[in-house]
Amino acid sequence: MPIEDADLAEITKLLSPERLGKLYQLTGNARAAIEFHQKTLRLGADLMNIIAVIEISLRNSICENLGQHFGQAGWLLSPPPPFHWKESEKTKIVQALDSARRAEYAKLAQATKHGLDALAFPNGRPVNLSHTQRSKLRRTHIQVTDGKIIAELTFYIWKRLCGPDYEHTLWRPTLKKVFPNKRIKRADVADSLEIIYQSRNRLAHHEPVLHDRFTETVAAIKYIAQHLGARTPGDQTPLYRLIADDIAAIEASAAILHAELEAYRT
Repeated sequence: MPIEDADLAEITKLLSPERLGKLYQLTGNARAAIEFHQKTLRLGADLMNIIAVIEISLRNSICENLGQHFGQAGWLLSPPPPFHWKESEKTKIVQALDSARRAEYAKLAQATKHGLDALAFPNGRPVNLSHTQRSKLRRTHIQVTDGKIIAELTFYIWKRLCGPDYEHTLWRPTLKKVFPNKRIKRADVADSLEIIYQSRNRLAHHEPVLHDRFTETVAAIKYIAQHLGARTPGDQTPLYRLIADDIAAIEASAAILHAELEAYRT
C-alpha cells in the first residue's frame, strides 16, 4: 500500500526524525527516506533468518560435542572438574536456568503453583513476602531439562566458547571437532562468529546492516556454513546447501538496495 502524502509527517514522527535522519539527508525527502527505511528492515529480517539457522546449527553442534566430551548428564550446570565455566558464562547459564523455570512456571495451574509452597517454605511462608519474591522462590524448585536451559542461551555464549578463553580447556580438547577441517584456525572461527554476533545484535535492535557490514556478515556466514561439521569445507556442506538459496536471494536484494542508495550519491 503506497504511503499517502498526508501520512508522511505522522510516519516520520512514529519512526523518529533522528532514525530517518541519514536517509533524509541522502534523499532529500521524507517519502524516499521512509521507503528506504522499510526496505532496510526487510533486508535485515531476511538476514536475521539466515543468522538464526547458523545460531541453531552452531548451538546444537556444540552441545552434542560437549555432551560427548563430558560424558555425563547435567554437564551444563555442573561440568565435571577440573573444567569450570568462566564467570561470564556461569552468569549466562544461571540466567538461562531462571528463564527456563519462568517459562515452565507460567504454564502451571494456580493449584500447582500453590503446591510449590511446601517445597519453597517448609517452615511456613514468611510474613510480608512479596508476590515476586514468592514466585522466585517457588521457581527454584521447578526441574527443567538441559535442553530447555540451552534454548534460553544466546549466540553470545556459543561464540565465547570458540574464543581464546576456552582454547586450552574446550577448543583443543574437543570443540575443534565441530570444525574438523585440519587447517581451520580457532581465531578464524571466532572472528567470523564475532562478526555475525555484532550484526545479529544490530538487527535485534532494528539497526541497519548495509554496505561493508553486510558484505562482511554474509562472508562470515558463508565461512561458518562451509566449515561447520565439514572435514572438506565448501559450498556442498549440508548447512550451506540449506541456506544457499536464502543467501543468493539476500545478496540480490542487497545489491538492488545498495544501487538505489548509491544513485542518490552520484
